[in-house]
Amino acid sequence: MKRKIRFSLVYRDMWQSSGKYQPRVEQLKEVAPGIIEMGCFDRIETNGGAFEQVQLLYGENPNTAVREWTKPFNEAGIQTHMLERALNGIRMYPVPADIRRLMFKVKKAQGVNIARSFCGLNDHRNLELSIKYAKEAGMISQAALSVTHSPVHTIEYYMDVVNRIVSYGADEICLKDMAGVGRPATLGELVRQIKKKYPGIIVQYHGHSGPGMSVASMLEVARAGADYLDVAMEPLSWGMIHPDVIAIRSVMDDAGFDVPAINMEAYMKVRALTQSFIDDFLGYFIDPRNKQVSSLLISSGLPGGMMGSMMADLKGVHQGINTSLKKQGRQELSEDELIIRLFSEVETIWPVLGYPPLVTPFSQYVKNVALMNIIQMTSGKERYGMIDNNTWDMILGKAGKLPGKLGKEVTDLAEKLGKEFYSGNPQDAYPDELPAFRSEMKKNGWETGDDGEELFEFAIHDRQYRDYRSGAAKTRFENELAKAKEQLIVSTTIQVAETVSKKTESLKSKHSDSDLMLITSPSKGKIYYNLFGELTEPSKPGDQVNAGERICYIQTNSYIDEIKSPCDGEVAEIVVLQGADVNKGDILFRIREQKRKKNKKIAG
Repeated sequence: MKRKIRFSLVYRDMWQSSGKYQPRVEQLKEVAPGIIEMGCFDRIETNGGAFEQVQLLYGENPNTAVREWTKPFNEAGIQTHMLERALNGIRMYPVPADIRRLMFKVKKAQGVNIARSFCGLNDHRNLELSIKYAKEAGMISQAALSVTHSPVHTIEYYMDVVNRIVSYGADEICLKDMAGVGRPATLGELVRQIKKKYPGIIVQYHGHSGPGMSVASMLEVARAGADYLDVAMEPLSWGMIHPDVIAIRSVMDDAGFDVPAINMEAYMKVRALTQSFIDDFLGYFIDPRNKQVSSLLISSGLPGGMMGSMMADLKGVHQGINTSLKKQGRQELSEDELIIRLFSEVETIWPVLGYPPLVTPFSQYVKNVALMNIIQMTSGKERYGMIDNNTWDMILGKAGKLPGKLGKEVTDLAEKLGKEFYSGNPQDAYPDELPAFRSEMKKNGWETGDDGEELFEFAIHDRQYRDYRSGAAKTRFENELAKAKEQLIVSTTIQVAETVSKKTESLKSKHSDSDLMLITSPSKGKIYYNLFGELTEPSKPGDQVNAGERICYIQTNSYIDEIKSPCDGEVAEIVVLQGADVNKGDILFRIREQKRKKNKKIAG
């Protein structure tokens, strides 16, 4: 008899891994019937993470959004699940125990069936209360392992965490492979050992597709006994997001598993609706690079979901770094060179910081230290000169126990600055706060809401909640959207003007110099020189090229290809620089063709 594999559509994380915002409640209500009609999902990830906070940023009520979004799935018998960060709840910094406890009560009342709880440090102490409070509220407690790949993150390490969370009463276990860097064979063996020791426990696998290993990982964990697989669907599948349900179903079916059929007519309806949400306004806040798979992420271990914020950070400091380099007479960095330098710096400092799994918020902390180090070193200063308070809390143990040993550089710095390490239970450092928030709501004349949901939302996101109540959030978002639309118009206008200018210049060149050949881009993509460290591409005007010789690479959304010279000649002009984005037909080079001289035969 074939063993069943069930699918969960991570509709919330699809959006969070793509860009800044989530769909609004009316959009969610519109798409829910189509998801149900697809008939292939036993579970849907509906909320948690940044979902509730994003609704507040719109100036809308997240409690309404969660209730309305989960309702059709509850009625259809499809389980809903949320993501929460243990000590940090559904925000980026620690939450008092009384607020954490209220969260599970509220979410259960709003229609959420399963609480997926993860600690970014895999500290079982932080997961204990999540498990206790979820079960107390009547939810299924799914405790997650934050998966990464390092010398300390062994199967034995993870099994120790599993033993602890099972003893606390976890109903299910999730392998949260947030960066997609878990090695397939290792993940399979981990699931095998979990199932061998705890045969009755449900195992669900969540893996991002960014580095390109997730399909292999899904097949391995399924063969080892996993019960559920998290999947996405077009137009928000693959890239830095998750594998598409169509592909994973086909892989599992071929491997001999019992998998549900997909109603493709409904799939296309949901696909079209999701695209309409992107076209409506959400696309303004999606970085197109999040649709690309990059195995460069394997070495750094950074999660694909943070690529958007990372690129924004890099853009913010890129010019400043190059200004500093220029003053020192050093070569400036392209954006791609800066990305590679950042990845390399993450690899360098990760062991020094104790190998925290690179998941929210600890991935941001490590990335921030790496970026600050690059800025410091560019100015001739030492590493670790700029560490923010949240990162210090992680280093000092206030967020939980780090998996690895801290490097001497950091411990010496902590001693020099008079920092004290914390060895107690992290939750004990954050006293209860609900009475203060309840008092403020009474003073403001605000209702605490059904099941205390308004009180919870105020306590967990106090600043955003105040802005929501005052109307400031709605105004701010509308201004942000208007600015994004304006920037797109300006950008498009500039691109059109540049294209017209290039075509005009091309015509002039053709008429003014008959032996000048224009090399144009065969497709839309990004141009690279010496991509793999070779020194074969032309680098300046005057360089000689031969017919059939590579002159650059082009990377499109689906492949990397060589662009070759069609003739022998001399480079007259290199039009585009390393890392430039080009459209089909854009001029890349001007080459002065040189005719080969034919050897004349001498009559004998």
